Amino acid sequence: MAERFENVKIYGTVKVGEKGQVVIPSAARKEFSIEPGNLLLVVSGPRKRGIVLVKTDAIKDLVGKMTSWLNESDEVRNSE
Repeated sequence: MAERFENVKIYGTVKVGEKGQVVIPSAARKEFSIEPGNLLLVVSGPRKRGIVLVKTDAIKDLVGKMTSWLNESDEVRNSE
């Protein structure tokens, strides 16, 4: 079970403000290159025990790669 948490980092705690806002710790912002104006996708964690923040740029890159793989797969299938 220890392997599951081998690469986990804890950046500190944050307090939710009255408007539901939190401040992302500076070490996390630096490590993930999060800058003012970046869009983050908020995703429910497993069993609703937490949330995950993902930069939308990362999602766009993933969707682009998936689209490319699907197009390549279609081309291979159509050439057979």
